[in-house]
Amino acid sequence: MSDLQFIWFDFGGVLSPPIPALFEQYEVKTGLAPRVLQQAMSDVADELGVPMLAPVESALLTEKDWGQRLELALRRRDPQIDLSRARLQTFGEQWFAGVPANAPLVAAVRALKHAGFRVGILTNNVVEWSAHWRAMVGLDEVVDLIVDSSEERTRKPQTAFFLAALERAGVAPEHSLLIDDVAENIEAAAALGWQVLHFTDNHQALTQLQRLTGVRLLQPAVEPA
Repeated sequence: MSDLQFIWFDFGGVLSPPIPALFEQYEVKTGLAPRVLQQAMSDVADELGVPMLAPVESALLTEKDWGQRLELALRRRDPQIDLSRARLQTFGEQWFAGVPANAPLVAAVRALKHAGFRVGILTNNVVEWSAHWRAMVGLDEVVDLIVDSSEERTRKPQTAFFLAALERAGVAPEHSLLIDDVAENIEAAAALGWQVLHFTDNHQALTQLQRLTGVRLLQPAVEPA
């Protein structure tokens, strides 16, 4: 598409495995059930009057402080909870350990860059997690820009975050495409005039992205001999 200049990929749930899968993997590592951990995250956020992960994604708290508050929140709800395997004050290191990137989408970033598009990562993320997730996707030498909520002190779906991305890219919203798995983020970008692609699975996203860009991203099915 001739008017598409800059393609932005979300990290969590697009370049990474789905968010529910990440919580399940963390449960295997720590024994903390997703609903229990998410409740504690919500409790910490509610104390600050912000969405669940905003305390760290907007750098309102350090990872260590957030981890301490998570532990308190978990123990308030269950004084007998076993946290012996959880390293909450260095949460990101344990969260990302052994987690693979979403390889087909990472390959798409590389293919689109090779085809001449500008590409970037637009992520709600955490200061102390940067080294872990960036090593996981391995795109530092490929992408033109990484816009991270914890550096901007604002996050998707806030208008200020999208405006910061546009300013840094020097591209108008109608020439920008956001690929994201969160409907609220997609709706916010679309309301500002961005092109959007709501990610639900790899095949759906790659099919739409291939159609939008004209870049071959899907491998043809191999016919049986």
